[in-house]
Amino acid sequence: MLLVPLAQLSCTSNSTSGGGTDTDSSLAPVSIIPAPVKVEKQAGHFTINPSTMLVMSGTGLEKSIRFFNAYLQKYYGFQLQVKDLSKNGEDIPASNVVVLNYEKIEYKIPGAYNMEVTGDKVNINGDNEEGVFYGMQTLIQLLPPDRSQSLKIPAVKITDHPRFAYRGMMLDCGRHFFDTAFVKQFIDYLALQKMNTFHWHLTEDQGWRIEIKKYPRLTEVGAWRNGTIIGHHPGDGNDKTRSGGFYTQEQIKDIVRYAADRYITIIPEIEMPGHSSAAIAAYPQLSCFPNESTKIGKTPWNGPRTGKQVQQTWGVFQDVYAPTEYTFTFLENVLDEVIQLFPSKYIHIGGDECPKDNWKRSAFCQKLIREKGLKNEEGLQSYFVQRIEKYLNSKGREIIGWDEILEGGLAPNATVMSWRGEKGGIEAAKQHHDVVMSPTTYCYLDYYQSDNHDSLSIGGNLPLEKVYSYEPFPKELTADEAQYIKGVQANLWTEYIAWPSKVEYMLFPRAAALAEIAWSPKEKKNFNDFTDRLKTQYARYRLWGTSYFDIFKTDSTGTPK
Repeated sequence: MLLVPLAQLSCTSNSTSGGGTDTDSSLAPVSIIPAPVKVEKQAGHFTINPSTMLVMSGTGLEKSIRFFNAYLQKYYGFQLQVKDLSKNGEDIPASNVVVLNYEKIEYKIPGAYNMEVTGDKVNINGDNEEGVFYGMQTLIQLLPPDRSQSLKIPAVKITDHPRFAYRGMMLDCGRHFFDTAFVKQFIDYLALQKMNTFHWHLTEDQGWRIEIKKYPRLTEVGAWRNGTIIGHHPGDGNDKTRSGGFYTQEQIKDIVRYAADRYITIIPEIEMPGHSSAAIAAYPQLSCFPNESTKIGKTPWNGPRTGKQVQQTWGVFQDVYAPTEYTFTFLENVLDEVIQLFPSKYIHIGGDECPKDNWKRSAFCQKLIREKGLKNEEGLQSYFVQRIEKYLNSKGREIIGWDEILEGGLAPNATVMSWRGEKGGIEAAKQHHDVVMSPTTYCYLDYYQSDNHDSLSIGGNLPLEKVYSYEPFPKELTADEAQYIKGVQANLWTEYIAWPSKVEYMLFPRAAALAEIAWSPKEKKNFNDFTDRLKTQYARYRLWGTSYFDIFKTDSTGTPK
C-alpha cells in the first residue's frame, strides 16, 4: 500500500452517481507529467466515486488495481469495488466503470498504453502489464487534487509510450540512512512519475547499509559513525551524535517485492574499490595498510582517532580495497548474498573516485602491476573491475558502474553510468557499450535549486529549467552509436540531506522534469507548457503532504517575487 500520512486525509462525500455529459469540464486543463505522446480532449467528463466499478478484463492486472485503490484510499478515503471478468466471460457493465485490459500495440519498449475517458467509462488498454500500470498513473493525474469522494475527470483520448527503456533515480542511503517506510515512499514517488529503476546506493565511507550474514561486522561496526560534521566539508563542528542504521535481508526482500509490484527494478550499489572506509573499519585486513589508523586531518571529530574508523565527513578518502585474494574472496561472498536479494540484471559496483595513493605506495600492489603486465594504477583499477565483472557474469549478472570504470580499459560487458559530464557516456557508446546518462550538470539533484541558497547543499546550481533542457542523446554520436544510450537517471546524494522532508524538497519538482525527459517524445518538450502543468502537480504535492521547492514564489535567481 502507499505510505502516506493518514493525518493528511480529510475527505468529504458528495455525489454517488458516476459518469456525466455536461461540457463545462472540457475547459479544464489536462495536466499530465510526463507529457503523453498524444492527448485529444473531448466533450464531457466521467466521475469516479464509491459506486464506480473497477473491472479487470485482462489477466495479471492485480498490481495496477491494488496501487490505484490504495491511492484512492489514502488520498480520498474510499476504494472501488473490483470485478474480475478475465476468466468468466461476463459482459462489462455499460457505465460507471474503469476497465483494464490489453491491446496489441507491440511497441519496442514495455509500457505503451491507450486510454479513453467518456461520459460512461474509462478504458485503459496496455501493450503489457506495465502499460496498464502506467495508464493508471495517467488516470491518477486526471483526478482533481482536492479531497473529495466525487472525482470528476475530463473526457479524453490518450496514446502513450515511453521514450527510454531506462528511467532511473538514485537515492544515497550511505551518507544518511533512511528507514524502510521512507524508502517505500520514495519508490512510490518514482512509480507515480512512470520511472522504472531505483538505484539504491547502499555502501559508503560513512556507512554500510546492507546486512551480510557472512560478515556481521559490516553492520555491527560499519553501519555506524560516532558523529557527523556540521556545515560544509571539512566542517566547522561535529554533532557528536552516533548515527547510522542498516537494512536487514528480510527488509530488503520486502522492499524488492514492493518495488516489483510497481514495475520498478532495484539496482543495488556496492561501492568498490574506493568509497570503502566503512567496510575497512569493520575488516581492516581489506586495506592495503591494515595497521594504519584512518587519516582524520583537520576534520572535526568525535570518538576514537586510532584504528580504522567510519568517516564522519564527506569527500574522497585514501581508504581503498587492497586487490588481494582476501579482498576478492570477501567481495565475492558479499555479492553472493546481494544477488540472492536483488533479481536485477545489473549490480552496480561504483568504481568512482578511486584514490590511487595507497596503491602507489603498496609493495604488494606494485608487484601485482608488474606481474599482470599492467601499465599503472589505472590499469590496476581496470583489473579489479574486470575480475569482479567476470565473477558476476558467471552468476548470470552484469555490472554497471560510474564512468571511471573506463580508466585502464573497460570491462567487456560493462554498462557505463556517465556522471562526469557526457564524455564517458560518449566514449562508452562509441565502444558499443550500453550507457545511462547521468551528468552532474543536469541530473544531480543535491545541487542548489537557485542562486538563493536557502538550504545547505553540496554546491552547484541546478534550476528546474536547466534540468528540463537536458537531451540525453549527445550530438557527437552517430545514429548507430546513439542506440547504446539506454536512458537517463537523476541522482540524489545525501551528504547534506539528513531527513525525508529535505529529500522531497530537493526532489520536487526537478524529478518531474527528469521524468518527462525520460518518458516524453523530444518534440513534446516545452518548458512553458511544462510549468503550466506543474501548477496542478504542485496542488498534488500538497495533497500528498510532501515538501517541494516552489518555483512560482521566486524568480530565476531564487529571489522571492
